[in-house]
Amino acid sequence: MPADGGTKKTILVALGVCLVSSIFVSSAAVGLSAIIDQNKKIDRITNILQAGDIEYANQDPEQIFTEKIKSVIVEIESGNVADEANLADELKPENFSIMDVTKNPQFTSSISASNDVAGIKTKPTHMIVYEVLDKEENVEKYILPIYGKGLWSTMYGFIALDKDLQTVRGITFYQHGETPGLGGEVDNPRWKASWKGKTLYDDSGELVLEVIKGQVDQSSDKANRQIDGLSGSTITTRGVDNTIEFWLGENGYGPFIEKLRGGA
Repeated sequence: MPADGGTKKTILVALGVCLVSSIFVSSAAVGLSAIIDQNKKIDRITNILQAGDIEYANQDPEQIFTEKIKSVIVEIESGNVADEANLADELKPENFSIMDVTKNPQFTSSISASNDVAGIKTKPTHMIVYEVLDKEENVEKYILPIYGKGLWSTMYGFIALDKDLQTVRGITFYQHGETPGLGGEVDNPRWKASWKGKTLYDDSGELVLEVIKGQVDQSSDKANRQIDGLSGSTITTRGVDNTIEFWLGENGYGPFIEKLRGGA
């Protein structure tokens, strides 16, 4: 039965409303996308500053980052700082995203099962490293991105090393899906503060820092190189320890750190 004039009008009005709504939603999504990306950028920057124990309260974190930090790209296998002029756009500091790089087979290499303690299967051929500079532009600290498997998720974070390359200056995890109150305690400020001043390597350059099950015995001669485990979360604790073992070892930043020790 043909629709009468009233029905046609209703249909046209409904279609018009749908069209306007879809345009509004699409425009809002585009606008919000820029805001979301900027918020992610600020969150990453604040986590880098936190890991490096850099004060930014009541200040613009982007400005502090620009003034105090220099970003360099490191070739993981060789430990050399890469010449930015020869890098693909995706690997340049201003564009570098661990999430994007690790999804691109062009920029990753496989890890043997015996070496894959962090459970990440592949590793980037290059990683970004943040150098914290003093007023004379001498390096005070190095902030290294790290990531590895926890219980439920891949945990992404930063660890800061003193210029002596022996001492931890801070750590943060900015993205993970661990259980709140258990593995999620990687966000606990007290636990993160317990990393400051811990010893990473012994005099021979061997990695000695470890996250243990339970609490550190402060009377032990190993106390300066041990971190309390996360209560009730054995697997996340092991995941953090494995992440440190991988990235601060010979398959991660080890070659880069050795080059720094040698004055390169």
